[in-house]
Amino acid sequence: MTWSIVARDPSSGALAVAVTTRAFAIGANCPHVRAGVGAVATQSLTNPYLGPAVLDALERGLSPSAAIATALAGDEGRHTRQLHVVDTHGRSAGWTGRHCVEWCGDLAGKETHFAGNMLANERVLTATRDAYEAATALPLPERMLAALDAGEAAGGDRRGRQSAALLMTTTEDFPDLNIRVDDHAAPLIELRRLLGLWRTTWPLRRVWMPSKANPSGSTDLDAIEATWAGQGLDLKFRR
Repeated sequence: MTWSIVARDPSSGALAVAVTTRAFAIGANCPHVRAGVGAVATQSLTNPYLGPAVLDALERGLSPSAAIATALAGDEGRHTRQLHVVDTHGRSAGWTGRHCVEWCGDLAGKETHFAGNMLANERVLTATRDAYEAATALPLPERMLAALDAGEAAGGDRRGRQSAALLMTTTEDFPDLNIRVDDHAAPLIELRRLLGLWRTTWPLRRVWMPSKANPSGSTDLDAIEATWAGQGLDLKFRR
């Protein structure tokens, strides 16, 4: 009931999932990322436990295909699942269970993977892949959205549209980007609007947020207040 992209950006090492569907709040259960490890999408009759299981297996050194096999081994519903992954080395693999609803399937790309089920036709997935591979000049989030737009134009989810999500990590244990449209008549259009807001606000937040390199983040109150003032906000820390 979904189609999605898992991708690694070779220039930055970012790992990301982009997904859209005719189901409520797909971003809550489908996408999973872990910096330096991989990106996973679990869909069809979604089993949210599969995402962390695959990432744990990758972190232990398994290949993407072996990680999927390990995660699915104890799942009696494996043939109703669709699952795909790209690891931090750009290797990918996918699983489409034999009971997934047509049209369903998955395709490998360069440092990326595409998968969908309950789609209008096979062209949805190939159009998504072709658009992604053509949009090399775009940053990763915009590239993934352009690819989903192409899949939507080719027919998308045969039931309609409702939700979408973009999840991306680079170096930290938390995502750089985590935006979701849970219920909307045009979720990809709304997701693009949210991405524009993130582009505006993330650079300002990133300079003071904690990181692995600086676990406390910025503690310069004057500098943070100056950032707020630059946004037209009259905010002051208590001193």
